[in-house]
Amino acid sequence: MPNRAERRAQAKAGRRGVPSQYDQTQGRGRSGMIDEYQLQQKSQRLQDGTEWKPSGGTIADTETLLTTNPNYTNPKMFKAPHSLRQWFRVGSWTLIAIAIIAFFVVMWLPSHPMWLIITVSAVFIVGVLSLFFTAGDSKHNPNLDQNGTAV
Repeated sequence: MPNRAERRAQAKAGRRGVPSQYDQTQGRGRSGMIDEYQLQQKSQRLQDGTEWKPSGGTIADTETLLTTNPNYTNPKMFKAPHSLRQWFRVGSWTLIAIAIIAFFVVMWLPSHPMWLIITVSAVFIVGVLSLFFTAGDSKHNPNLDQNGTAV
């Protein structure tokens, strides 16, 4: 026989929410449950062959808004640097990588000489700032749309 606290909890749960005979969660959260209405709607759309579209209002034609190809795949993602600017960019990333490795090395040293910390920090700052000077024009970046948003 349940104790008084359990009986009161069951009575309280019976007064609000979903009746216990219909509560599949049995008091747990509903995050793992399947939404049957959404499944039915999706099934209807698949059978009809229609695509889901939001009903909030009219939508401008995406063909006129998007000038870049969203299915763009570059077979040669990493090409060898072919200009002086790209070689400086490789050097900048190399400086940043060296500075990160040096930070880890300095972190494990028993004594932290101030000149070493300042040197590693300066190398990192020079590497990051040089990226701003070697960055290319956003108009020639195939991964950005006309608004500068990553595709």
